[in-house]
Amino acid sequence: MRNYNLGFISDEDIYQHVKKTVEAYRREITLTQFNENIIDPIKLTFDAKVYNKSIEQAVEDECFRQIDKSNTNKIGYFHQNLFHYANNGWSVPHAGFDVENAENHIYVEMKNKHNTMNSASSQKTYMKMQGKLLDDDEATCYLVEVISKKSRDISWRISLDGVAREHKKIRRMSIDRFYAMVFDDDKAFFKLCMALPDIIEDVVRENPGLKLQNSVYSELTKEHADILTSLYLLAFSTYEGFESLKS
Repeated sequence: MRNYNLGFISDEDIYQHVKKTVEAYRREITLTQFNENIIDPIKLTFDAKVYNKSIEQAVEDECFRQIDKSNTNKIGYFHQNLFHYANNGWSVPHAGFDVENAENHIYVEMKNKHNTMNSASSQKTYMKMQGKLLDDDEATCYLVEVISKKSRDISWRISLDGVAREHKKIRRMSIDRFYAMVFDDDKAFFKLCMALPDIIEDVVRENPGLKLQNSVYSELTKEHADILTSLYLLAFSTYEGFESLKS
């Protein structure tokens, strides 16, 4: 483990937090998992020919697409639970808001991207924050976005049942501003981003069992050396004409 020198979190704590995130990542894909929803070999054929890729590369891309869908929530875990390591009253409760500081009456919902919430989800979150203001007249609520349109800390404007709403204590904030608030360091999030490749590299190197295990290729070629043939048999083995490929 290297010295990451983040300042706002110890080397050991950030290493262990990244390790927990990597451990939560989906790191295995088998042929059965790959074909759970029946792979479309025609699309993979188009992908390979149109984009000048081998069929092997098209299969690999599909493997990573499926794995990526499973890992989206794991990144949410990384962002939210890092605040377990913050001091000064910050906590990650099991229920309620994603991050809280009860001492300072701050309540936070975190989203990965500014456009991931639909209208109904946005309204529900806003009304949850309105409810908190009614329960605690000292409260300030934040919607913190990791991927925001820009660095900002603004009142959250929203339409509720066709009526425009805005309250100075219900705010929309980019995560760099939130890190600055929590850790009293304007560049805390920048420092984390710059150190993250080294931290992940150290975790994966020092824990070989965390590497991806992909058996799709070996299983596809077990009976047929040609991967495309195996893909067509995977999807169309009972269709007329395809029995000839089995020989």
